[in-house]
Amino acid sequence: MAAAREEIEVEVGGRLLSLSNLGKVLYPKAGFTKGEVIDYYTRIAPVLLPHLEDRPLTLKRYPDGVDGFFFYEKNCPAHRPGWIETASFQRRDRSSSGKAEAIEYCVMSSLPALVWAVNLADLELHVPLARVGDIANPRSLVFDLDPGPPAGLKECCEVALILRELFEGMKLESFPKVSGSKGLQLYVPLNTKNVTYEDTKPFAKAIAEALETEYPKIVVSKMKKSLRPGKVLVDWSQNDQSKTTVCVYSLRAKDYPTVSMPVTWKEVEKKDPAKLMFVSDDALARVKKKGDLFEPVLSLVQHLPRGN
Repeated sequence: MAAAREEIEVEVGGRLLSLSNLGKVLYPKAGFTKGEVIDYYTRIAPVLLPHLEDRPLTLKRYPDGVDGFFFYEKNCPAHRPGWIETASFQRRDRSSSGKAEAIEYCVMSSLPALVWAVNLADLELHVPLARVGDIANPRSLVFDLDPGPPAGLKECCEVALILRELFEGMKLESFPKVSGSKGLQLYVPLNTKNVTYEDTKPFAKAIAEALETEYPKIVVSKMKKSLRPGKVLVDWSQNDQSKTTVCVYSLRAKDYPTVSMPVTWKEVEKKDPAKLMFVSDDALARVKKKGDLFEPVLSLVQHLPRGN
């Protein structure tokens, strides 16, 4: 016989939510429960929500925890409360027909909406680089630095520092965050209305290819797995309207509740992987002490070099 579904009703931000199975362990190796996941997201929300605001969310749900089955959910669940914000966009499928389909995404701009999604075991939060009001207008340029073993986070730091120097030469500031998994991501804020993915994607590809040419022993710009061992993939392809990247402050579905966390350039310079991994408690303590290190990604206005 299946276990009884335990539910409690709580008020969050003026909304009444029914939360279920709070004692269910979602991270078995850490003994980290669904209730603790909701608690983390509730406490990190003041810095997280500005990065989720007005962005279509792709849910990544783990109903049986991180060791079990998971699935991505782009269409906002039909059983959602009426007050959940949504945004509808046409997306082309990847089949040979290439037909366009309408997808109605959830938009998590409030604490009640966030808690509702997390109660569905949406452990990871994945968002695009644009907002719903201007979905073709990326707010940032992003590079996902993904190491191919035996390369690791140390090598990602080395590549990130090369990228920082390159962008400094273009008078552009960049901001790093660890993925919460094995890599590192670098954001270059734009926050202008005169830039599209047709501008940013070729620019990002050119940067990645230039690094591969100059640093062939450590950098690769192509996704082909056979090229990646011992090198860092500078993934430029995330600069696309159809792609999403894990949101800053999101948990990751690993053995332990690691977090995609902003880091300082001084920390990157030290290249110490042990000091660049953060679990939920670390993230909360760090934000309390340092605030939102990723806030400039939302506010800093920068322009791509002319001619790109």
